[in-house]
Amino acid sequence: MNKLVFITCLLSLFLSQETKAQEARIKIDTDRRIGRIDQNIYGNFVEHLGRCVYGGIYDPASSKADQDGLRTDVLDAVRDLNVSLTRYPGGNFVSNYHWLDGVGPERVPRMELAWARLESNEFGTDEFVEFARKVGTEPYFAVNLGTGSIVEAQSWVEYCNVKEGPYYAELRRKYGHEEPHNIKYWGLGNEMDGDWQMGQLSAEDYVKKAREAAKLMRSTSPEIKLIASGSSNYAAGADPYHWNATILAGLKGYIDYIALHMYVGNYRDNYYDFLATPLEMDQRTQVVRGMILREKSHRPVYIAWDEYNVWYRARSGDDVVGNRALEEKYNLEDALVITGFLNCFVRNADIVKMANMAQLVNVIAPIFTEGDELFLQTIYYPLQMYANNVKGESLDVFVDSPTYNTTPRFSLGDNEASTHLTDVPYLDVTAALDGDQLVICVLNRHKDNAISTEIICQQGAFTGSVEVYEVNGPDIKSENDFGKTNVQTVKKDDLKKPGASFEYSFPAHSVTMFKGKIK
Repeated sequence: MNKLVFITCLLSLFLSQETKAQEARIKIDTDRRIGRIDQNIYGNFVEHLGRCVYGGIYDPASSKADQDGLRTDVLDAVRDLNVSLTRYPGGNFVSNYHWLDGVGPERVPRMELAWARLESNEFGTDEFVEFARKVGTEPYFAVNLGTGSIVEAQSWVEYCNVKEGPYYAELRRKYGHEEPHNIKYWGLGNEMDGDWQMGQLSAEDYVKKAREAAKLMRSTSPEIKLIASGSSNYAAGADPYHWNATILAGLKGYIDYIALHMYVGNYRDNYYDFLATPLEMDQRTQVVRGMILREKSHRPVYIAWDEYNVWYRARSGDDVVGNRALEEKYNLEDALVITGFLNCFVRNADIVKMANMAQLVNVIAPIFTEGDELFLQTIYYPLQMYANNVKGESLDVFVDSPTYNTTPRFSLGDNEASTHLTDVPYLDVTAALDGDQLVICVLNRHKDNAISTEIICQQGAFTGSVEVYEVNGPDIKSENDFGKTNVQTVKKDDLKKPGASFEYSFPAHSVTMFKGKIK
């Protein structure tokens, strides 16, 4: 065999192995149901931080402002995002927030100690409720269990939820709100395990304070749902497992959710490590699921991932304080990580019943404004895709995909321990069945290669054409900006009558959604 023929044979063998390595299978069985997908997993978060409120959702000086000072372009973007639930007013801010400062005709300016700015309190409870009603989102209030008292928490519930009679209900009526706001969801503090929190408590002391607050709050408004402050601190020396176990044991019968927080970042500019970070969320979900099952509470307890996002660029110095704090600019790889988080929520639909991307506008946010301009960041598009389409029952999907390993002990982020993950699938898949409508979402983590995949419906078949949507961009570092949209959702050609099985090649660094009727 001459040298040219030998090299040609080797090259042919290599290419055939490479092609084979990228083959995958996805099997959908509509009888294998995990649980109902709660629309509250598509929530968001508004905190008095940087330009989230002032200059974000509320900007009376803007030409885009309506009669209430709310920016109409922001309202439209939030409606299109289909935000189911919005947490307010913090965040670290809430641990020194006194809600009475932000109601009535005379507002009390305060030093804002969490993010080092002046808080005018021009925007408060009633203004947020007005915003929520306009965009069709459910309000979720967090009470101050840092520097605040349990009586202050109870009085806020009275102000919001009691129709008439007692002092704070009548105060709301005096301020022009005849009907109660009927706030259903209430958080018992924020990140109380973190030493960065004002009024930080030990797990045992938090349980005592939260339990007494819960008793007062639910006696005032019996139908409310209460969310306990779960683990947020995974730094070296912290013990998040002790914290969560203590909260679940001490507050069972009082709470409806335990809140978990997670932020990740691409600190070492390692794409594959970064894309694997949502698997750590999956693991933490399973650990807390086991703790919940062990306690056997007569009142069901679910997981609320009520703060999650990519956050690492704007995380030090002047980037975390003042009026321009936490203004992160996102790229395509960030949007792919967000998709991994969304898949975690859907895949654990039986136990994860709430999630809130932090935050909504300007501050580590999918929506960004400057002056009277607005653009949608890359992370907007996967959240919009899921919130508007992925509903019904989550299905247990079989995925046979090529895998990779992360580097040893890569860092997830600040307040996050290092980790190592093996057998990370390039294809991350979820599916949802709503009546006869099947939606399949596929994240291809591979940076360079498309992955040819056979999709098989083991029960039934698609009855007609299937819509195909894709979130992608020119490369993994592609960003959006004012007047420049490099990453967005694009409708692809429909699949014409794919029946019970079909093949599809998922492009590199992409999110793909199939949507069709199945019988």
